Amino acid sequence: MTLKITTCHEESRSTYGTPRIKASLASQGEVVSRQRIGRLMKAANLKVRCKRKFRTTTRSNPALPVASNLLNRDFTASKPNQKWVTDITYLPTTDGWLYLATVLDLYSRRIVGWAMNERLMTPLVLEALAMARQARRPAAGLVHHSDRGSQYASEVYRQALNRLEAVQSMSRAGDCWDNAVQESFFSTLKMELDLHKARGTRAETRTEVFEWIEVFYNRQRRHSALGYHSPVAFKERTVNLN
Repeated sequence: MTLKITTCHEESRSTYGTPRIKASLASQGEVVSRQRIGRLMKAANLKVRCKRKFRTTTRSNPALPVASNLLNRDFTASKPNQKWVTDITYLPTTDGWLYLATVLDLYSRRIVGWAMNERLMTPLVLEALAMARQARRPAAGLVHHSDRGSQYASEVYRQALNRLEAVQSMSRAGDCWDNAVQESFFSTLKMELDLHKARGTRAETRTEVFEWIEVFYNRQRRHSALGYHSPVAFKERTVNLN
C-alpha cells in the first residue's frame, strides 16, 4: 500500500494530501482510510507542498469605467459557460517576467482559455478570451468576472465582451477574495511547478505551463470542489448523469 500511496504522491508533484490520495486509490479499487494513509505517508516521509498567500498584478486606471461586482463571491454555477472568471499572474524566468492570463469556467473549474506574453498589455487578455470563445461558443448572458485591471477595463476588451454578449462583473478595489477561485488556481500552479523563483527560460516556462494546464490540471488533477474529479472528468460525469 505504501508503494501505491508513494506513486499517487509523486504523480501529483508532491501536492496530494490524504483526501486526494484516498480518492485516487478508490479509483483503483483500494478502500483505505485517510488516517491510515496519513500514517503511511508520515512513515515514508512524504510531505505535501503548501500554497502561498495571494499576490496580485492588478494595475487599475481610475479614468476607465468599472463594472459592478455581479458575481459577489458566488463561485457556483449550475451549467457550463454560465460564469467565467479571469485574471493575470506573473511568472519569473531567467529571461525576465512572463505573464499568464487565464479564463476559468466556474462550473467545472476548467481553464477554457489562456495566453502567455512577456508584456503585460491588453492583447494578452484578449488572446485568452479569444481561446475561450473559440473553445466554448457560450450563449448570451455569460457572467464574465475579473479584477479592475486596466486591461479588463479597456474599451477594446469591453467591446470583445459585447460581441460575446457577456455581462461584465468586476471585483471591488483591492479585494483579491472577490476572485478567489482564479487566485487559488494561480497559487496552485506556482506551487506545483515551483514557479515562485526563476528556474528556466521563457520558452521552457511556456512549455511547462502549457503541459501543466492542458494535460495535468484540466484532465488529471483531482479537485476537492468537484468531488475529487478532474475538471474534464467532472463535466463528462455530469453530462452522462443528465
